[in-house]
Amino acid sequence: MAVDSATGARSVAGRALRSPALHSVVAAVLVGALFLVGTGADPIGAYGSVLSGALGPDGIGSTLTTGTSIIGLAVALAIPMRAGLLNLGGDGQLVLGGIAAAATGLYVPLPAPLAVLAALLAGMLAGAAYAALAAVCQNQFGVPLLVSSLLLGYPAMSFASYLARFPLKEEGSSLPQTRRLPEGVELPAFGSSTVTVGLVLVVLAAAAFLFADARTATGYEIRMTGLNPRFAAYAGIEGPRLTLRLMGLSGAVAGLVGAIGVLSFPYRFIDGSLTAAGHTWTGLTAALLASAAPLGTALAALFFAALDVGGLAMERATAVPRELTQVLQAVVIVFLAARLQLTWRRARKPGPAADEPVRTEGDL
Repeated sequence: MAVDSATGARSVAGRALRSPALHSVVAAVLVGALFLVGTGADPIGAYGSVLSGALGPDGIGSTLTTGTSIIGLAVALAIPMRAGLLNLGGDGQLVLGGIAAAATGLYVPLPAPLAVLAALLAGMLAGAAYAALAAVCQNQFGVPLLVSSLLLGYPAMSFASYLARFPLKEEGSSLPQTRRLPEGVELPAFGSSTVTVGLVLVVLAAAAFLFADARTATGYEIRMTGLNPRFAAYAGIEGPRLTLRLMGLSGAVAGLVGAIGVLSFPYRFIDGSLTAAGHTWTGLTAALLASAAPLGTALAALFFAALDVGGLAMERATAVPRELTQVLQAVVIVFLAARLQLTWRRARKPGPAADEPVRTEGDL
């Protein structure tokens, strides 16, 4: 039994060391070190500042707060990506979830705990309904999901902006924002930090995704569709119905993240605040890096959150611009794409008569 456990552990370690994602991260760190040397900075000192700034006593709270949004959005986008589908409308679903939560918290006459629950549910429903609209566009009208989800994001953000600037705008304020939510209509924070129960909610969402992916028949159908949609259709899996369900779930999680943002400090919806940091695209990067695997997606999202927060500390300590961390994120994806492309070409090489592998949106 002990031999089997040791063999299994070595097998897992071996797969991790051969992982294209790990190779891409290491390559990005080396390229970043070359950039730092080229500017006359000390790479070891700069990377040390990133680690201490993100994981030290003064930075861990900011990392977890940032990670709440990035992990949630990464999980939201990984759900359809697992089936080879790309949801590029995360920003629209995020802001609709936020504005729906704000309106519910302001105007639903319920006790504070119930108002918080209602606001979270309203955010999830708004995000789910809007994401499902993109699936309907593909299923009924033939508009590719990648296009419909991306383009539907813009009217959603404009609509939320209109509500924050006119009907729901705080009177007397020069900022495009709603009134502050009533006293008590907020997510509890851990101690005096900015980390709220929202972190627990996104971790639960990631855990539910992990369980469904590994332990349910639906998870198997999703993985099969992502690997080979033609075979999945031949096996009787209804692609349009699966697309609708996955997009609804994806939008619900994105809307939940928007609601969490509104129910956390500063306890109101501010036009542009949910999307300004670009966490949706960082979450997409994390999902791509992990090939939409649930656990890998959450860990990659936390890694990028640490880079984001640690970049500020690096800038303060070494005068190296924090934009270097964004360069590292981009280099990770470039190396990953190059590695996967080389792997795909090698897989095609041996047999000229072999069938060409089916590629899906998840390979992009």
